[in-house]
Amino acid sequence: MYRSKVSAVAVLAVLATAGAVADDAALEAGGDFEEIIVTGSRTPEKIDEVTASVSVIGKDDLMEDLKLNLELQSTLATRIAGFGPATGSTSNSGMTLRGRTVLVMIDGVPQSTPLRNGQLGLRSVDPSALGRIEVIKGATSIYGNGAAGGIVNYITKQASEETLAGDIAVSSRFSMVDADGSFGKRVDGTLSGTLDKFSYVVNAVYDSRGQQKDADGDTMGLVYGLSDLDTVNLFAKAAYQFDADKRLQATVNYYDSQQDSDLVDVTGNPVTGQKTYAVETSADKPGVPQGPKGNTNIMVKYSDAALLENTELTLDLYRQKIENVFFFSSRLANPDEGFDGGQSLIKSEKFGVRANFKSTFDWDSVQADFVYGIDYLKDTTSQPLVDGRLWVPEMDMQNKAAYLQSKFVGRDHWVFKAGVRAEKIDISVDDYSTLRLCRSETQCSVPMDVTGGELDYSSTTYNVGLRYNAIPAFSPFISFSEGFDISDLGRLLRSAVVTDLMQVQTEASEVRHYEVGFTSQLQDLKLEFAYYRSTSELGTGTQLDPDTGVFLPVREPQEITGFEIAAQYDVSDTLEIGANYTSFDGENSDTGEKLSGRFISPAKLSVYADWSPIENLRISANLLHLASRDEFTAEGNAYAIYEGPVDGYDLVNLSASYRMDDVEIYGGVENLFNEDYFSQRAQSIFIDSYYSKGLGRTANVGVRYSF
Repeated sequence: MYRSKVSAVAVLAVLATAGAVADDAALEAGGDFEEIIVTGSRTPEKIDEVTASVSVIGKDDLMEDLKLNLELQSTLATRIAGFGPATGSTSNSGMTLRGRTVLVMIDGVPQSTPLRNGQLGLRSVDPSALGRIEVIKGATSIYGNGAAGGIVNYITKQASEETLAGDIAVSSRFSMVDADGSFGKRVDGTLSGTLDKFSYVVNAVYDSRGQQKDADGDTMGLVYGLSDLDTVNLFAKAAYQFDADKRLQATVNYYDSQQDSDLVDVTGNPVTGQKTYAVETSADKPGVPQGPKGNTNIMVKYSDAALLENTELTLDLYRQKIENVFFFSSRLANPDEGFDGGQSLIKSEKFGVRANFKSTFDWDSVQADFVYGIDYLKDTTSQPLVDGRLWVPEMDMQNKAAYLQSKFVGRDHWVFKAGVRAEKIDISVDDYSTLRLCRSETQCSVPMDVTGGELDYSSTTYNVGLRYNAIPAFSPFISFSEGFDISDLGRLLRSAVVTDLMQVQTEASEVRHYEVGFTSQLQDLKLEFAYYRSTSELGTGTQLDPDTGVFLPVREPQEITGFEIAAQYDVSDTLEIGANYTSFDGENSDTGEKLSGRFISPAKLSVYADWSPIENLRISANLLHLASRDEFTAEGNAYAIYEGPVDGYDLVNLSASYRMDDVEIYGGVENLFNEDYFSQRAQSIFIDSYYSKGLGRTANVGVRYSF
């Protein structure tokens, strides 16, 4: 929803709006972060000087969402114009930002695995560990590969200025349609404080879910399902302030969220409209629990606000280890070798170094900021199967980049930004063999022995933006930005039908993003509007090979256009209402064919109201309306993957909380009117195992104690 006070549908994308983490000390000293954006240019800057499409979800809104739904993708889908609808699952496949994939980060550390994009990055941290979320819209290569649609940066909590402060919450979630087996339990708590020059934050979460049930009271399907999901998130941050300028900080985040269930799916059929649902079984289930398996981030950051007279430094070092385990699938069968299916996992290890400098000059009527630095990232990613077979070979990437971003703020209220980033990417792949996969005993793919080698990419991308902020009632902007994308190379390699790596279509995609819009503040009314167009010479679609039954990647040029509008009105001191609307469409720019639901979602409207009828009582309601989309023709009665017709739906949610001194009692109801629907993703993908209905009426109740 567009409730975010700092949301600014401004412009651009690359701008060195890189989205690194802002200096924590500067933020703490700055007080009200509604006045600043932190991911915009790797350093804090005022919101009315941002020439990038940026939205921020603050801590209060995150805490409010915890009373209703624990999924960050739901928060992003309802609060951020441009995001597709939430999938209602652990996967964010098909949930794009303005039709393109996003790079997900925690404090600037990439969580996505672009070399083999499993579309799981949005579920990489518990919302209770976060202080806010920053979203930069549009193409940007500022962090390198994987940000064709923009950046989602999860900013973790800051330490309290008190010696000891914190909170602890206990809650339960259950189906109001059929509560049997649906009860979950959750405990989350935070401790933080400042002791002289030392500060700390510790957050721990244990969340055990019961069965997630649809409007009929049946348990939803298990493919990327949320039923019987046990999540543990452990987060710690410690910092030492040497003096007013120098600071050292270390952060660790551990995230484990796996589904260990005794349920099995009863597979439906989208052609007949029969849904997929889950039932209990006493039989042994193949495979191991699915989900993130102990994913770990470690980051050390050193900052010096006075490295030189007018120059500050931020140095980041980070390491990350990811193992995302997928569900057991019969599509990974090979009867000749005795495999009736298989289960894959994406393994990724990253090591990165970032040195970021900012120099500021005051020239008569112009203040000039120059942000510049170097990035180094080593990323080793593969996708083996749990049974030992190798599906995607190990890809070793080294990414080296240098960048310069400038901003000029005139006394006459003009803001001009321009930037450039040059990078070189080297990827090595050893010799490998593609898997023989069978949909039946007679329909199998043909394995290929592929000679490996070195893939080299180099790119220079630019951005430029202009904004006029003299008149709050009308502050227009315009921008252009470029991105460089080689994401999901693994899908191309695993489906190779040639014998040499050099024959695989591994060319990078250059994304160009154009945008124009304005923001407006008219007393108690705030308006935002943006129109955008993005083009890329090579995207990656999906096509079924009828001979082998294997889904193959297809390279295609893409053009996406859309617009967003948002409004917020403070009716009184106790009532706030608002809405946002987003609509975008895309096509293959060579053939004119529409882009599939893998990229394009139907138009979306989000409306909300926050009301405090009496002191300490808050009531919130929101409506999410998704339109229909029917752009493709069926073959017989079946549609190609991601081309299924989407029937729109309306979801209403309600939550309330009441505070008594240090204790807050809260409750929320999702899908208040028990809408019976299939999610946009389930309808669009048009695959039996994915064809599960959306969540029915579900309650969440809890109590939080703060001290």
